[in-house]
Amino acid sequence: MKCVTYNIQYGIGLDGRYDLARIADAVRGADLIALQEVSRNNPDNAGRDMVAELGELLPDYFSVFGAPYQADMGSAVESGRAVTRMFEFGNMVLSKKPILSSRNLLLPRQRTFDRLNLQRGALEAMVETPFGPVRFYSVHLDHTSPAERIDQIGYLVDKALAYGIEGGALTGTSERGFPEPPHPEAFALMGDFNLVPGSPEYIAMTGHPDVEFGVTRRSRLPVDAAVLADPDHAARVTWLDPKRIDDANAQRCLDYCFVYAGLAARVKRCWVDTQALGSDHRPVWMELG
Repeated sequence: MKCVTYNIQYGIGLDGRYDLARIADAVRGADLIALQEVSRNNPDNAGRDMVAELGELLPDYFSVFGAPYQADMGSAVESGRAVTRMFEFGNMVLSKKPILSSRNLLLPRQRTFDRLNLQRGALEAMVETPFGPVRFYSVHLDHTSPAERIDQIGYLVDKALAYGIEGGALTGTSERGFPEPPHPEAFALMGDFNLVPGSPEYIAMTGHPDVEFGVTRRSRLPVDAAVLADPDHAARVTWLDPKRIDDANAQRCLDYCFVYAGLAARVKRCWVDTQALGSDHRPVWMELG
């Protein structure tokens, strides 16, 4: 099973052009796609409805979209009718298999006074896989504050681990004569985490390595798929500054696939698509088997 995560920067590529077709081409063929920075009525891309456009470009995929917030962007009365235009900026999951359930998790945040701070979210989608149902999360963390990212990671991991207790999107459907949705342990957190390997936020996710045993697999510590499967993981670059594309000092690893420790043995490959130009980020692929 091939999975890919891609922060698509509302369709704007390294060349400054909006071109959603090349983004769709970059992820086409994956069984599961997690996208970040998908928007509607965004002034930075002339208000395109990216959810509808992606549906047209990838018609053989089931999909869900989750916007952590909405903000007015020119709602008005036109020809006697109230027309609502809301700026939405969120995450999307597309799947070759039907999405069994989905919910949008709002991540912790604090009000800022000198930097833009958006309500961040993680879109959860449960999908049937060749090895049973798995919960996939399309994640986008804060980009300016390590402290806020640590809070968001703690909340996100807690929610992922509490799935069996909380029941996910809905429970008790037997009352209405429908089968009860599954409640799988296995999950993958995929997306733009806005952190670099070895940072305090990264360690908050994966744990501190022991001096003798390294990082052992434990239920509360998601595992970085790249560390499991990519011998060159230390050199990976998933974000480039469009103004300094060739400057190594303006390149970062910000995008990841973190998997539940019980799913780690399923990770066969993890790699970065270094040819993709449709965003300031690059797609990160993971193969499970």
